[in-house]
Amino acid sequence: MRLIARLLAMLAAAMLAAQPVAAQSILRDAETEAFLEEISAPLVEAAGLEPDNVDIILLNDPSINAFVAGGQAVYIHSGLIDAADTAEEVQGVIAHELGHITGGHILRYGEGMASATRITLLSMLAGIGAALAGAGDAAMGIMMAGQQAAMGKFLAFSRTQESSADFAGAEYLSKAGISGQGSLTFFGKLLNQEYRYGYSQSDEAGFYRTHPLSGDRISALREVYEKDPAWGRPANARNQANFERVKAKLVGYISKPSATLRDYPETDQTVPALYARAYAYHQNARVDLALETADKLLATNPDDPYFLELKGQVLLESGRPTEALEPLRRATELTKAEPLIAGLFGHALIATEDKSNYEEAERVLRAAVGRDRRNPFAWYQLGVVYAARGDTARARLATAEQQVMSGEYGLAMRSAQAAEGGLDHGTPDWIRAQDIGMQARALLERQCEMERKRNCAPG
Repeated sequence: MRLIARLLAMLAAAMLAAQPVAAQSILRDAETEAFLEEISAPLVEAAGLEPDNVDIILLNDPSINAFVAGGQAVYIHSGLIDAADTAEEVQGVIAHELGHITGGHILRYGEGMASATRITLLSMLAGIGAALAGAGDAAMGIMMAGQQAAMGKFLAFSRTQESSADFAGAEYLSKAGISGQGSLTFFGKLLNQEYRYGYSQSDEAGFYRTHPLSGDRISALREVYEKDPAWGRPANARNQANFERVKAKLVGYISKPSATLRDYPETDQTVPALYARAYAYHQNARVDLALETADKLLATNPDDPYFLELKGQVLLESGRPTEALEPLRRATELTKAEPLIAGLFGHALIATEDKSNYEEAERVLRAAVGRDRRNPFAWYQLGVVYAARGDTARARLATAEQQVMSGEYGLAMRSAQAAEGGLDHGTPDWIRAQDIGMQARALLERQCEMERKRNCAPG
């Protein structure tokens, strides 16, 4: 009976859905998002997708990876930006991921999983039958062979999708007039990484991979890219300059200051190096050096909104909100109230603790969340304004907005219910409170089901 119990346990395990990927923090920065949108725009158009429906999202993860999940969202790890040396390398990755979207690979993922699961279940049932008949060794052999076949089928399915996305990405790069050299260079980096970690490039090893071997991908794509008219086209200088800024900014923000100062030494007075060091100094609470470096950046371009944002951020987070107002107000004006920058400006207005600034703060923050509702920080600050003037119901509504985006679904549900009770029936805010409450409940139930593998709906 021990063998049968083991087989039954493995059967049950095979029937469970895959565990969800652990949540990763999203990195939001106005300049970085503008850059990613700009370099992806021609590729999105080439893919025949609606630009407003495609999101390029940066995750704080040091691994070199990108993926597509849910709808038309492309997620890029910060480690990929750090590993890349050119904007064209990043464009090659984005083009590949768009190939997954146009190929419907996320929707078809279930097909590959279902096919593999069927093989696994059938083999396990056959194994149980053999065990009941007294053929224990045969039962285990049947089961293991079935698992091997299921794995092979799913991995082959995955590799086919990756190859399809590779060639679709090559097509989009071509239509956009972007050379495939960046794409090949990045695949070369992946190949070097595989060698570094001892991953075999043999056909046998390739059988156990979800992706085709990088060497094979390079060979196949090189034939396509070298024939393309865009192959010898020079890189876009503007994109490359903006990439170097964004990369340096990212390094300065997420890396240890010592590492940043090593990679961008004082002798380097270029804009990217100044950018990286300013954030490193700010991390180390070296306010004077951070402000001095921000002023050096502004000396190169006094009307650069992102340099102004940097100076305002350093002043605000160093406890000098009143001084932060001028650069942040100017940055907000220059970007036509870009939501992330406007949200920071609204925060500075509130942080002055000057009640005369609250009306402007409310106006700025309402405009920010009106253009970008996925901004929990701005919602939180708006809630502070409402609470300060005694509008408890709208303060709770703003809090609910912030909580549901932060994954605090239970708190969001309760805040939405409290807001609903204090708002006039049938008003837009009342309806929104109802919507958030229902959304939070659904997300809470889904979270429960993923964690406990059972139906968590009431009743």
